[in-house]
Amino acid sequence: MALVVEKYGGTSVGTLDRIDAVADRVARSRGAGDDIVVVVSAMAGETDRLLDLAHNIKLESGDGREEKVARSTATTGVAARELDVLLSTGEQVTIALLVLALHSKGIQAKSYTGAQVPIQTDSIYGKARILDIDPANVRTDLETGKVVVIAGFQGVDVDGNITTLGRGGTDTTAVAMAASLQADECRIYTDVEGVYTADPRIVPNARRLERITAEEMLELASLGAKVLQTRSVEFAGKYHVPLRVLSSFVDGPGTLITHEVGDMEQPLIAGIAYNGDEAKLTIRGVPDQPGVASRIFGPISKAHINVDMIIQNVGLDQTTDLTFTVKRDEYETARSILTQVAEDLGAHDVVGDNTLAKISIVGVGMRSHAGIASTMFEVLANEGINIELISTSEIKVSVGIADKYLELAVRSLHKEFNLDTTPLEDPLEPAES
Repeated sequence: MALVVEKYGGTSVGTLDRIDAVADRVARSRGAGDDIVVVVSAMAGETDRLLDLAHNIKLESGDGREEKVARSTATTGVAARELDVLLSTGEQVTIALLVLALHSKGIQAKSYTGAQVPIQTDSIYGKARILDIDPANVRTDLETGKVVVIAGFQGVDVDGNITTLGRGGTDTTAVAMAASLQADECRIYTDVEGVYTADPRIVPNARRLERITAEEMLELASLGAKVLQTRSVEFAGKYHVPLRVLSSFVDGPGTLITHEVGDMEQPLIAGIAYNGDEAKLTIRGVPDQPGVASRIFGPISKAHINVDMIIQNVGLDQTTDLTFTVKRDEYETARSILTQVAEDLGAHDVVGDNTLAKISIVGVGMRSHAGIASTMFEVLANEGINIELISTSEIKVSVGIADKYLELAVRSLHKEFNLDTTPLEDPLEPAES
């Protein structure tokens, strides 16, 4: 008998019919003799609906002005705690409906909120991180033959406050539960049949990967691939959780995320990721002296804003221009902070652009092959696409470009590297006709 954690996302439980279909799938797994823990998201669109409700509530600020609740799931200030209380209700609806559906099929089941498990987190509302899980209650119910259904995306801090884990947090909940329970496998059910070489909505001939290394999957997830949340892949890698991505709509083998590179030759490029939700900020004329970078990025970090690509250019006048990227919904906050920093440092000014996209190629095979980056740059140049920023690691190359060229760039790179061909073909060689 195996212990399996199954996660179902918003589209998989988007309607009552879809919840019933998930109940059928869980019933089949239970009928095969497996112990099953199910982790679910809110029904498709529910989190956005709740955010819209909150956004239309006006609050009075400290200086007497009225302001609206931020749309971001990682807001700060007076609304932060209550926004997490609000958003956590979406998953609670789903767990109750799924348990009812399972009972209607003769399957004993019990629902748990994050606090009831309990899943303990820190107190950073909207971006909370899991600190500990006590699986004792869940194990007790599994031993009595019940299917346990857990609300994803949420937890509770040391003071008993409800917290949420950020967009895609249900993936993290599922993998963390699998690690805590030492599950035999964690299955992430979504609306696609696995991990693809590129987004099939942009590249129709993108190929489903039979397997991918955790290292490659972590890069793809962090660079914009929407199949898995980055932190869920980190958890899987850290605790060696066997992870598989499958479709909840059609049966199939999905994609296995492995934690070891096999003996067989690896393809140079595993896939292409993109993020069309980037923004760029530049602080110009910063004094070129020790400690300046810390004074710039310290306040950004304290606001819980993640910085991505960073470029620094030193001028002849002993000043420097420093450019970095942030998520587009954090652009205005980051710009406001940077403007104050520029004033404190005596920098010239701050300029920005919130119409940036990031395109990345990822593959462990890049470690042993030269010429990947130059090929990427040449493809973009041939399409007339200007590269604004570049970031590299051992297994990836990322570039920042104008977002209007996003789809063209992805398709062109996918074609150049022959990613719709079989895995063992060299992506730098022309595909056979």
